[in-house]
Amino acid sequence: MSVLEIEQLTKTFQGPAEKVMAVADVSLKVDKGEFVAVVGPSGCGKTTLLLAAGTLLRPTRGTVRVSGQNPYDLSPDRRARFRAEKIGFVFQQFHLIPYLTVLENVMAPSVARPLRGAKERALALIRQFNLDERKAHVPGALSTGERQRTALARALLHEPELILADEPTGNLDKENSQIILKHLADLAREGRAVLMVTHDESARSVTHRTVRLDKG
Repeated sequence: MSVLEIEQLTKTFQGPAEKVMAVADVSLKVDKGEFVAVVGPSGCGKTTLLLAAGTLLRPTRGTVRVSGQNPYDLSPDRRARFRAEKIGFVFQQFHLIPYLTVLENVMAPSVARPLRGAKERALALIRQFNLDERKAHVPGALSTGERQRTALARALLHEPELILADEPTGNLDKENSQIILKHLADLAREGRAVLMVTHDESARSVTHRTVRLDKG
């Protein structure tokens, strides 16, 4: 069963003099339990593709379906609720709230979309990612790897069907990169669909499939 279906997706932006083609006629499916990596050089359109897949950037042409629903058919409010329920994001820059603790950061998605038992769920994720001794620390007191694990735990609070990871190992050393990749592979084994964009060619060793993107 395909959790993510992208069909002939094209995205253009208006540049200073002419339109720029960021993504050109891309089709891609990610099934339940599958870990797919999109690799390619910087500026090839990987992040644009991921944002469109995550309902954050409307395609110029083509369609996106998540769990059978085209989120761009929904109103902005309903699309935001759909995104919060179905999709978990992991970014290279973490985007943690600097004045909140690890526990509070992991629970942050429950502010926008209330979740029964949010604290218990957050504590379980913190234990899963070996952050139990750090749950009362703010991000500035964490290592880079701990910050990324906190961001991954936060992405899983609502148990999304689709995980989208944008260069999740880009700021990490080799050891921490392997830890994050293993966690993402584990999520796929649990039945989630995982799509990761990366320039790290070594990532293909833990993914089920690698797709190369170049010049859109």
